[in-house]
Amino acid sequence: MFDILTLQKQLVEKALPSGFEQGVGAYLGELAKPFVDEVYTDALGNVICHKKGEGKKIMLTAHMDLIGFMVTYIDEKGYIRFEPIGGHNPVFIHRTPVMCKKADGSVVRGVLMGEKWGKTSQKHVADVRPVDLYIDCGMNSREVAEQSISIGDVFVFDNETIQQGDKILTPYADDLVACIVLLKTMEQLQSSPYDVYFVFTVQEEVGLRGAGTAAYGVHPYMGIAVDVCGTGDTPSAPIYSAVKLGAGPTVKIKDGSLVCNPQVVQFLRAAAEREGIVYQDEILLSGGTDAGAIQRTHGGILSGGVSIPTRNVHSPREIYSMSDVEGAAKLLAAALSE
Repeated sequence: MFDILTLQKQLVEKALPSGFEQGVGAYLGELAKPFVDEVYTDALGNVICHKKGEGKKIMLTAHMDLIGFMVTYIDEKGYIRFEPIGGHNPVFIHRTPVMCKKADGSVVRGVLMGEKWGKTSQKHVADVRPVDLYIDCGMNSREVAEQSISIGDVFVFDNETIQQGDKILTPYADDLVACIVLLKTMEQLQSSPYDVYFVFTVQEEVGLRGAGTAAYGVHPYMGIAVDVCGTGDTPSAPIYSAVKLGAGPTVKIKDGSLVCNPQVVQFLRAAAEREGIVYQDEILLSGGTDAGAIQRTHGGILSGGVSIPTRNVHSPREIYSMSDVEGAAKLLAAALSE
Protein backbone atom coordinates (compact mmCIF):
# COMPACT_ATOMS: atom_id res chain seq x y z
CA MET A 1 0.00 0.00 0.00
CA PHE A 2 1.11 3.56 -0.69
CA ASP A 3 2.30 5.27 2.49
CA ILE A 4 1.36 8.95 2.65
CA LEU A 5 4.40 10.22 4.56
CA THR A 6 6.86 8.26 2.43
CA LEU A 7 5.25 9.42 -0.81
CA GLN A 8 5.14 13.04 0.30
CA LYS A 9 8.86 12.96 1.09
CA GLN A 10 9.71 11.29 -2.22
CA LEU A 11 7.64 13.68 -4.29
CA VAL A 12 9.01 16.76 -2.55
CA GLU A 13 12.49 15.47 -3.32
CA LYS A 14 11.76 15.07 -7.03
CA ALA A 15 9.29 17.88 -7.84
CA LEU A 16 10.18 21.27 -9.31
CA PRO A 17 8.29 24.44 -10.30
CA SER A 18 6.05 24.89 -13.33
CA GLY A 19 7.80 24.01 -16.58
CA PHE A 20 10.29 21.65 -14.91
CA GLU A 21 8.03 18.69 -14.06
CA GLN A 22 9.76 15.99 -16.11
CA GLY A 23 11.48 14.23 -13.21
CA VAL A 24 8.51 13.94 -10.88
CA GLY A 25 6.27 13.12 -13.84
CA ALA A 26 8.41 10.13 -14.82
CA TYR A 27 8.37 8.91 -11.23
CA LEU A 28 4.59 9.23 -10.91
CA GLY A 29 4.14 7.38 -14.19
CA GLU A 30 6.21 4.47 -12.89
CA LEU A 31 4.21 4.32 -9.67
CA ALA A 32 0.94 4.31 -11.62
CA LYS A 33 1.84 1.59 -14.15
CA PRO A 34 0.74 -1.44 -12.10
CA PHE A 35 -2.79 -0.03 -11.72
CA VAL A 36 -3.63 1.17 -15.25
CA ASP A 37 -3.54 -0.13 -18.81
CA GLU A 38 -1.27 2.51 -20.31
CA VAL A 39 0.81 5.52 -19.30
CA TYR A 40 1.89 8.19 -21.75
CA THR A 41 3.06 11.79 -21.75
CA ASP A 42 1.63 14.48 -24.02
CA ALA A 43 3.58 17.28 -25.71
CA LEU A 44 3.18 19.70 -22.79
CA GLY A 45 4.35 17.13 -20.24
CA ASN A 46 1.09 15.92 -18.67
CA VAL A 47 1.41 12.30 -17.52
CA ILE A 48 -1.77 10.47 -18.55
CA CYS A 49 -2.61 7.15 -16.92
CA HIS A 50 -5.47 5.33 -18.66
CA LYS A 51 -7.56 2.60 -17.04
CA LYS A 52 -9.68 1.37 -19.92
CA GLY A 53 -13.42 0.86 -19.60
CA GLU A 54 -16.54 0.67 -21.73
CA GLY A 55 -18.42 3.62 -20.22
CA LYS A 56 -18.12 7.37 -20.48
CA LYS A 57 -14.72 9.02 -20.04
CA ILE A 58 -13.98 10.49 -16.64
CA MET A 59 -10.74 12.42 -16.15
CA LEU A 60 -9.20 13.03 -12.71
CA THR A 61 -6.36 15.53 -12.41
CA ALA A 62 -3.75 16.50 -9.83
CA HIS A 63 -1.09 19.04 -10.73
CA MET A 64 2.51 18.07 -10.08
CA ASP A 65 4.15 21.48 -10.50
CA LEU A 66 5.28 23.68 -7.61
CA ILE A 67 5.49 27.38 -6.93
CA GLY A 68 9.08 28.58 -6.88
CA PHE A 69 11.60 31.19 -7.96
CA MET A 70 13.47 31.58 -11.28
CA VAL A 71 16.84 33.33 -11.34
CA THR A 72 16.76 36.46 -13.50
CA TYR A 73 19.87 38.38 -12.42
CA ILE A 74 22.98 38.07 -10.26
CA ASP A 75 24.37 41.38 -9.00
CA GLU A 76 28.03 42.31 -8.55
CA LYS A 77 27.97 41.20 -4.89
CA GLY A 78 26.55 37.76 -5.73
CA TYR A 79 22.98 38.37 -4.59
CA ILE A 80 20.32 36.67 -6.71
CA ARG A 81 17.22 38.36 -8.09
CA PHE A 82 14.35 36.21 -9.24
CA GLU A 83 10.95 36.04 -10.91
CA PRO A 84 8.27 34.31 -8.82
CA ILE A 85 6.76 31.19 -10.38
CA GLY A 86 3.17 30.98 -9.19
CA GLY A 87 1.57 33.02 -6.42
CA HIS A 88 3.66 34.09 -3.42
CA ASN A 89 2.88 36.21 -0.37
CA PRO A 90 6.15 37.95 0.58
CA VAL A 91 5.16 37.94 4.25
CA PHE A 92 5.11 34.11 4.19
CA ILE A 93 8.53 33.69 2.60
CA HIS A 94 10.79 36.34 4.11
CA ARG A 95 13.83 34.60 5.69
CA THR A 96 12.79 31.23 4.25
CA PRO A 97 15.53 28.71 3.37
CA VAL A 98 15.56 27.83 -0.34
CA MET A 99 17.59 25.54 -2.55
CA CYS A 100 18.43 25.03 -6.20
CA LYS A 101 18.70 21.41 -7.32
CA LYS A 102 21.16 21.20 -10.21
CA ALA A 103 21.10 18.68 -13.05
CA ASP A 104 24.37 17.10 -11.86
CA GLY A 105 22.81 16.27 -8.49
CA SER A 106 24.45 19.09 -6.55
CA VAL A 107 22.39 21.49 -4.44
CA VAL A 108 22.95 25.21 -3.85
CA ARG A 109 21.30 26.55 -0.69
CA GLY A 110 20.36 30.06 0.31
CA VAL A 111 17.81 32.18 2.12
CA LEU A 112 15.15 34.61 0.89
CA MET A 113 15.65 38.10 2.28
CA GLY A 114 13.76 41.36 1.93
CA GLU A 115 15.70 44.56 1.39
CA LYS A 116 12.86 46.75 2.73
CA TRP A 117 12.21 44.87 5.97
CA GLY A 118 14.66 47.01 7.91
CA LYS A 119 13.38 50.23 6.38
CA THR A 120 9.65 49.92 7.01
CA SER A 121 7.53 49.55 10.11
CA GLN A 122 5.82 46.22 10.75
CA LYS A 123 2.44 47.58 9.67
CA HIS A 124 3.83 48.15 6.16
CA VAL A 125 5.41 44.71 5.75
CA ALA A 126 2.37 43.40 3.87
CA ASP A 127 3.04 46.02 1.19
CA VAL A 128 6.42 44.51 0.28
CA ARG A 129 6.35 42.86 -3.15
CA PRO A 130 8.23 39.80 -4.41
CA VAL A 131 10.43 42.16 -6.45
CA ASP A 132 11.72 43.57 -3.15
CA LEU A 133 13.18 40.18 -2.18
CA TYR A 134 16.48 38.57 -3.08
CA ILE A 135 18.26 35.26 -2.45
CA ASP A 136 21.47 35.21 -0.40
CA CYS A 137 23.60 32.09 -1.02
CA GLY A 138 26.64 33.41 0.83
CA MET A 139 28.47 34.41 -2.36
CA ASN A 140 30.80 37.43 -2.34
CA SER A 141 30.71 38.32 -6.03
CA ARG A 142 28.94 37.70 -9.32
CA GLU A 143 31.93 35.67 -10.51
CA VAL A 144 31.70 33.32 -7.53
CA ALA A 145 27.92 32.95 -7.79
CA GLU A 146 28.06 32.19 -11.52
CA GLN A 147 30.24 29.15 -10.82
CA SER A 148 27.15 27.36 -9.45
CA ILE A 149 24.09 29.45 -10.43
CA SER A 150 22.87 30.41 -13.91
CA ILE A 151 20.10 32.62 -15.24
CA GLY A 152 17.00 30.44 -15.57
CA ASP A 153 17.80 28.14 -12.64
CA VAL A 154 14.93 27.58 -10.22
CA PHE A 155 14.84 27.62 -6.43
CA VAL A 156 12.30 25.87 -4.19
CA PHE A 157 11.56 25.86 -0.46
CA ASP A 158 14.20 24.00 1.55
CA ASN A 159 12.22 22.41 4.36
CA GLU A 160 11.72 18.87 5.67
CA THR A 161 8.51 16.83 5.66
CA ILE A 162 7.46 15.51 9.05
CA GLN A 163 4.54 13.71 10.66
CA GLN A 164 2.93 14.81 13.91
CA GLY A 165 0.08 12.51 14.88
CA ASP A 166 -2.40 12.45 12.01
CA LYS A 167 -0.93 15.58 10.44
CA ILE A 168 1.74 16.02 7.77
CA LEU A 169 3.76 19.25 7.92
CA THR A 170 5.52 19.81 4.62
CA PRO A 171 6.45 22.14 1.83
CA TYR A 172 4.39 21.64 -1.30
CA ALA A 173 1.33 19.83 -0.06
CA ASP A 174 -0.10 21.90 -2.92
CA ASP A 175 -0.48 19.83 -4.94
CA LEU A 176 1.69 16.80 -4.29
CA VAL A 177 -0.84 15.52 -1.76
CA ALA A 178 -3.39 15.35 -4.59
CA CYS A 179 -0.95 13.26 -6.62
CA ILE A 180 -0.90 10.89 -3.63
CA VAL A 181 -4.72 10.84 -3.65
CA LEU A 182 -4.75 9.81 -7.33
CA LEU A 183 -2.26 7.01 -6.70
CA LYS A 184 -4.25 5.72 -3.72
CA THR A 185 -7.46 5.91 -5.78
CA MET A 186 -5.86 3.79 -8.52
CA GLU A 187 -4.70 1.33 -5.88
CA GLN A 188 -8.25 0.92 -4.50
CA LEU A 189 -10.10 0.88 -7.83
CA GLN A 190 -10.46 -2.79 -8.78
CA SER A 191 -12.79 -2.18 -11.73
CA SER A 192 -14.91 0.63 -13.12
CA PRO A 193 -17.81 0.96 -15.53
CA TYR A 194 -16.12 4.15 -16.79
CA ASP A 195 -13.19 4.82 -19.09
CA VAL A 196 -10.93 6.47 -16.51
CA TYR A 197 -8.00 8.83 -17.08
CA PHE A 198 -5.78 9.81 -14.14
CA VAL A 199 -3.75 12.83 -15.23
CA PHE A 200 -0.80 14.41 -13.43
CA THR A 201 -0.88 17.89 -14.92
CA VAL A 202 1.79 20.51 -15.51
CA GLN A 203 1.85 24.31 -15.14
CA GLU A 204 -1.26 24.68 -13.00
CA GLU A 205 0.38 27.36 -10.87
CA VAL A 206 0.95 29.62 -13.89
CA GLY A 207 -2.50 29.48 -15.45
CA LEU A 208 -4.04 25.96 -15.42
CA ARG A 209 -2.21 25.26 -18.69
CA GLY A 210 -1.68 21.52 -18.46
CA ALA A 211 -5.27 20.68 -17.56
CA GLY A 212 -6.67 22.49 -20.58
CA THR A 213 -4.29 20.68 -22.90
CA ALA A 214 -5.03 17.29 -21.32
CA ALA A 215 -8.79 17.85 -21.41
CA TYR A 216 -8.61 18.77 -25.08
CA GLY A 217 -6.70 15.58 -25.86
CA VAL A 218 -8.79 13.22 -23.73
CA HIS A 219 -12.13 15.00 -24.25
CA PRO A 220 -13.83 13.45 -21.21
CA TYR A 221 -17.52 13.51 -20.36
CA MET A 222 -16.62 14.61 -16.83
CA GLY A 223 -13.54 16.13 -15.20
CA ILE A 224 -12.68 16.09 -11.49
CA ALA A 225 -9.76 18.14 -10.23
CA VAL A 226 -8.10 17.04 -6.99
CA ASP A 227 -6.34 19.88 -5.19
CA VAL A 228 -5.92 21.49 -1.79
CA CYS A 229 -8.19 24.14 -0.30
CA GLY A 230 -7.78 26.55 2.58
CA THR A 231 -9.48 26.11 5.93
CA GLY A 232 -11.53 28.32 8.21
CA ASP A 233 -10.17 26.96 11.49
CA THR A 234 -7.14 29.23 12.05
CA PRO A 235 -6.98 32.62 13.83
CA SER A 236 -6.28 34.42 10.55
CA ALA A 237 -8.95 32.64 8.49
CA PRO A 238 -12.21 34.29 7.37
CA ILE A 239 -15.01 33.37 9.75
CA TYR A 240 -17.22 32.53 6.78
CA SER A 241 -15.06 29.58 5.65
CA ALA A 242 -16.55 26.39 7.09
CA VAL A 243 -13.85 23.90 6.04
CA LYS A 244 -11.84 22.30 8.86
CA LEU A 245 -8.67 20.25 8.97
CA GLY A 246 -9.35 16.58 9.69
CA ALA A 247 -13.10 16.76 9.10
CA GLY A 248 -13.00 14.91 5.77
CA PRO A 249 -12.21 15.73 2.14
CA THR A 250 -14.31 18.37 0.46
CA VAL A 251 -16.69 18.27 -2.48
CA LYS A 252 -16.15 21.50 -4.37
CA ILE A 253 -19.11 23.72 -5.20
CA LYS A 254 -17.25 26.80 -6.45
CA ASP A 255 -13.82 28.39 -6.64
CA GLY A 256 -12.27 31.35 -8.41
CA SER A 257 -12.06 29.49 -11.72
CA LEU A 258 -15.52 27.89 -11.98
CA VAL A 259 -18.93 27.19 -10.59
CA CYS A 260 -19.03 23.40 -10.52
CA ASN A 261 -21.62 21.61 -12.58
CA PRO A 262 -24.34 20.34 -10.23
CA GLN A 263 -24.21 16.92 -11.91
CA VAL A 264 -20.61 16.47 -10.70
CA VAL A 265 -21.39 17.74 -7.19
CA GLN A 266 -24.24 15.25 -6.94
CA PHE A 267 -22.13 12.44 -8.43
CA LEU A 268 -19.52 12.90 -5.68
CA ARG A 269 -21.96 13.49 -2.82
CA ALA A 270 -23.95 10.39 -3.75
CA ALA A 271 -20.81 8.24 -3.66
CA ALA A 272 -19.82 9.60 -0.24
CA GLU A 273 -23.28 9.09 1.22
CA ARG A 274 -23.62 5.62 -0.29
CA GLU A 275 -20.36 4.50 1.34
CA GLY A 276 -20.74 6.46 4.57
CA ILE A 277 -17.70 8.65 3.83
CA VAL A 278 -17.52 11.84 5.87
CA TYR A 279 -17.04 14.89 3.64
CA GLN A 280 -17.34 18.67 3.69
CA ASP A 281 -18.86 21.10 1.20
CA GLU A 282 -16.32 23.57 -0.16
CA ILE A 283 -16.53 27.06 -1.60
CA LEU A 284 -12.97 28.25 -2.24
CA LEU A 285 -13.05 32.00 -1.67
CA SER A 286 -10.06 32.79 -3.90
CA GLY A 287 -7.84 30.96 -6.33
CA GLY A 288 -8.65 28.42 -9.01
CA THR A 289 -8.06 24.79 -9.91
CA ASP A 290 -7.61 22.58 -12.95
CA ALA A 291 -11.40 22.15 -12.98
CA GLY A 292 -11.81 25.66 -14.35
CA ALA A 293 -9.69 24.91 -17.41
CA ILE A 294 -11.35 21.54 -17.96
CA GLN A 295 -14.84 23.02 -17.86
CA ARG A 296 -14.06 25.50 -20.65
CA THR A 297 -12.50 22.97 -23.06
CA HIS A 298 -14.19 21.83 -26.29
CA GLY A 299 -17.89 22.68 -26.11
CA GLY A 300 -17.81 22.45 -22.31
CA ILE A 301 -17.11 19.53 -19.96
CA LEU A 302 -18.95 18.69 -16.76
CA SER A 303 -16.44 19.66 -14.06
CA GLY A 304 -15.99 19.66 -10.31
CA GLY A 305 -13.47 18.85 -7.66
CA VAL A 306 -12.42 17.08 -4.50
CA SER A 307 -10.01 18.90 -2.18
CA ILE A 308 -7.76 18.19 0.78
CA PRO A 309 -8.18 20.83 3.52
CA THR A 310 -4.76 22.41 4.04
CA ARG A 311 -3.50 25.14 6.32
CA ASN A 312 -0.88 27.72 5.30
CA VAL A 313 -1.26 27.13 1.54
CA HIS A 314 1.63 28.52 -0.54
CA SER A 315 3.89 28.75 2.49
CA PRO A 316 7.05 26.76 3.33
CA ARG A 317 5.15 24.57 5.82
CA GLU A 318 1.68 23.49 4.76
CA ILE A 319 -0.32 21.15 7.01
CA TYR A 320 -2.86 18.48 6.08
CA SER A 321 -4.52 15.51 7.76
CA MET A 322 -3.79 11.97 6.59
CA SER A 323 -7.37 10.97 7.38
CA ASP A 324 -8.60 13.53 4.84
CA VAL A 325 -6.27 12.02 2.23
CA GLU A 326 -7.56 8.52 2.92
CA GLY A 327 -11.13 9.79 2.74
CA ALA A 328 -10.56 11.52 -0.59
CA ALA A 329 -9.14 8.37 -2.19
CA LYS A 330 -11.98 6.28 -0.79
CA LEU A 331 -14.58 8.77 -2.07
CA LEU A 332 -13.14 8.87 -5.60
CA ALA A 333 -12.75 5.10 -5.81
CA ALA A 334 -16.36 4.71 -4.67
CA ALA A 335 -17.59 7.20 -7.28
CA LEU A 336 -15.68 5.46 -10.08
CA SER A 337 -16.80 1.98 -9.01
CA GLU A 338 -20.56 2.56 -9.20
